[in-house]
Amino acid sequence: MSKPIIATASLAGCFGCHMSILDIDDRILQLIELVEFNKSPIDDIKTFTKQCDIGIIEGGCCNSENVEVLKEFRKHCKILISLGECAIMGGLPAMRNGIPVKECLEEAYLNGPTVGLNAEKVMPNDAELPMILDKVYPLHEIVKIDYYLPGCPPRADLIWAAVVALVTGDELNIPYELVKFD
Repeated sequence: MSKPIIATASLAGCFGCHMSILDIDDRILQLIELVEFNKSPIDDIKTFTKQCDIGIIEGGCCNSENVEVLKEFRKHCKILISLGECAIMGGLPAMRNGIPVKECLEEAYLNGPTVGLNAEKVMPNDAELPMILDKVYPLHEIVKIDYYLPGCPPRADLIWAAVVALVTGDELNIPYELVKFD
């Protein structure tokens, strides 16, 4: 019998949710026995090589590349999980949502305190650079999301319980202690 296939990605965020995946510690060895990883920084596979049962995405969508990656995950994954506050609500990257993109770019490249090396005051403008969106979008505003695992980052035990339940077919019954924040 083949193992369920999991893919993961990090969009606009800090990669802290992937660190929480790794924080399941020695249970990662049990996870490897339960699942096969496909497109993921965990196994360094850069593109989908097959359909996946579960996609786990952290981070929001702040540029056109994030949107493309998210849509590819929705296309290639039966179940899609928003992992962490950036994926669920935009998180810290969404702090820019009240500021026009033009103003953000000018601060970053022309007027900010760290732009001394940009003496010519050049704004990046290359077709290969992803277009910055008008705001940082949570994942569910772009594609259908099946499950949400909150936290900044979510606790390793929460991730473990959710993934194990999904890959074994058990009911996803997460105890409050794994979700509460205090």
